[in-house]
This record gives sequence, C-alpha cells and structure tokens, in this order.
Amino acid sequence: MRSLPTILENLACAQNELLRAADMVPADQWKTRPAEGRWSAGELTGHLITIERAIIGRADRLLSKPPKEVPFFKRFHIPMMVVESRLIRRKTPIPLDPGIVREKEEMLVELRQVRERTLAFIEKTLERDLSKYRMPHPFLGTLNTYEWFQMIASHEIRHTKQMREIARTLLKSVISLEK
Repeated sequence: MRSLPTILENLACAQNELLRAADMVPADQWKTRPAEGRWSAGELTGHLITIERAIIGRADRLLSKPPKEVPFFKRFHIPMMVVESRLIRRKTPIPLDPGIVREKEEMLVELRQVRERTLAFIEKTLERDLSKYRMPHPFLGTLNTYEWFQMIASHEIRHTKQMREIARTLLKSVISLEK
C-alpha cells in the first residue's frame, strides 16, 4: 500500500496532468465528441467529477460505522497500474448525467472544487486508520479507503490519456477540414 503523502502527491500530479491535457481542447469543442460512441472532453470531465464525488460520499458513509472484518483472500485486488494503463477498456457502471456537462471553465472549476473536498475529507480523517474500512470496486476487487484515494488518482491518470486522445482527434479533424 502506498503511503498517504505519496497518495496526496499522486492526486496533485494526476489533476495537474489532466488540467494540462484539458488545456489542449478548445473551449468551443469542449462538448464535441471526437467520434460516434466516444465521450467529449466535457463528458469525460463530468464522469471524473461524478466518480470522485461518489467515492468520497461512500467513504464518508462507511466511516460513520465501525469497520467490518474482511477475509484475507478478499483483500486482494487488481493493481492500480492496470487502471492507469488503459489497456483494458471498461464501460462505467455509473451512468453519466448529461446535465453535468457545461462550459469548459465552469467544469474545470468544479473539478478543482471536488478535489478540494476530497483533500478536506482526507485532512478530516488523518487521525484515523482508514485501512480497516473497505469497499468493493466493480472491476478491481475490494479496496481499503487509502486504496480508494489512490484509485481516484489512478482513474484520473487513465482519463488524462483519453483527454489527450480527444484533443488530438479534434485537432486532426480541424486540420483536415481546413485542407
């Protein structure tokens, strides 16, 4: 398991890289899907906002009760590097609310605010041992709360790659239209 300072550093780096990738998407193409069945940059950002809120909301509810004992064999999970690699593509089990997609700057401000709430939650729970609190992930297995914090960073790293793909695809379509 990674240490909390490492997780905090990973959260900061992941968001910085995502924001740099988002900068590559022009504001007037924020809601443009690069291809049929693919997410726009706005939809991708909405997904990240939704997932991070859901994780912290579930963690908050989980910590309001005593931890449950989890058998040793159920503590294993797929490594976060698999999440970050994006080799295995999955459909999210949480549907995207189309109403969450707004203008670029508004969404990026909201993304930063969600991260601030995550960091405030971590700060509020510093005195507790969160490794005893576990929640299942639909694809990875059961993660303890610290692993969920890392999952937020890994998830953002995964989708930073997708944001770059969106930006490149949109740029290519603009260049090909101009030729």
